Amino acid sequence: MLYQLYEAQRALLSPFAEAALAAGQLYSHPLSPFAHGPLAPRVAAGLDLMHRLAKAYEKPPFAIDQVEVNGVQVAVQERVAIEKPFCRLVRFKRFTDDAEQLERMKDQPTVLVVAPLSGHHATLLRDTVKQLLKEHKVYITDWIDARMVPLDVGPFHLDDYVTYVREFIDHIGPHAHVISVCQPTVPVLAAVSLQASAGGVVPRSMTMMGGPIDARRSPTAVNNLAMNKSYSWFENNVIYRVPSHFPGAGRAVYPGFLQHTGFVAMNPGRHLSSHYDYFLDLVRGDEESAESHRVFYDEYNAVLDLPAEYYLDTIKTVFQDFALVNGTWVVRGEPVRPQDIRNCGLLTVEGELDDISGAGQTRAAHDLCTGITKDHQHHYDVKGAGHYGIFSGRRWREHAYPVVRDFIRAHDRRQRSVPVKKQRRMA
Repeated sequence: MLYQLYEAQRALLSPFAEAALAAGQLYSHPLSPFAHGPLAPRVAAGLDLMHRLAKAYEKPPFAIDQVEVNGVQVAVQERVAIEKPFCRLVRFKRFTDDAEQLERMKDQPTVLVVAPLSGHHATLLRDTVKQLLKEHKVYITDWIDARMVPLDVGPFHLDDYVTYVREFIDHIGPHAHVISVCQPTVPVLAAVSLQASAGGVVPRSMTMMGGPIDARRSPTAVNNLAMNKSYSWFENNVIYRVPSHFPGAGRAVYPGFLQHTGFVAMNPGRHLSSHYDYFLDLVRGDEESAESHRVFYDEYNAVLDLPAEYYLDTIKTVFQDFALVNGTWVVRGEPVRPQDIRNCGLLTVEGELDDISGAGQTRAAHDLCTGITKDHQHHYDVKGAGHYGIFSGRRWREHAYPVVRDFIRAHDRRQRSVPVKKQRRMA
């Protein structure tokens, strides 16, 4: 019933949001007589803020049309490499008429970015993708909002997530490097482990950023909630059915609006301050700062529903049973054995101020991957960075990215000297 009430509220607020937008134009458009009053900037700013607080936020586009590669602007086109019911594997194909530049790009490493399925869309990693495109060929997992997937498609479990990642790695081939951000660090490590155990394609390197490999270390508020509430509590209190006007009507989901509420509740003061600063920027006419706020919250407020089976599996497997670190995780009858991974680099990245994945949680991957020699393992702490700072913004671009780039480059060169057939035998 909660989901239906939420949708009714959205429908009720929608005309008020549009009315606030239209009224705001009366007090901000230079040709309007109302725009020249002494209080016009404040009234316009207040109406604009009201519009943004009441409006519905849909999934934004990646909007990466071009990128600079070695000082040359090259065109970028999104292509769907694989389409699954709950995910699309998207490739960012780069084009240029410069023959020399084209040859350089062909020789650059291929990266699979596994985006989180934890409430936000894959476009949250736009800055990650844009930076990687300067020196890599890039694929990303673009997860589908569960409310848009018809019920007759069937359920989606954590095991299905792992299977999807394995299929994507097989599609790209042994020249792939995998980057997982936040939630997918666990299923990605499972997928690569299963690939290694089965003698399948193993990526040249794994980069794991801010994820709960071992959520027992430095538990955060997010971890404590997942660990201290019972499985049945989550099943009875946060799972709802998709309303009838969506393609996935009747599907059991963990609604995106509940996840968004949780995100905001973690730092309410910070969000309140941010919106007040936005109001002041509008009053002062600081359009650059105001636009920066809009860009962030257009992404932050756009959320998706998670399949209930996947969400509950994650709670139990990752945060209650700690099945990966305890060695008890079995996916479709196959045990997950990270110790079987060899000939693959492992880089872990954590943010010093991360309040979602605590210190040491991602670093725990090194203790599990005992088959990877120490000279091919590396850990990096991003000083002054929170959770989002390790993959987006200035600290990502200036501190984390150079480390990730150099690690990928080193392991790409190392593996290129080994024939593909031998890589398979070694795996």
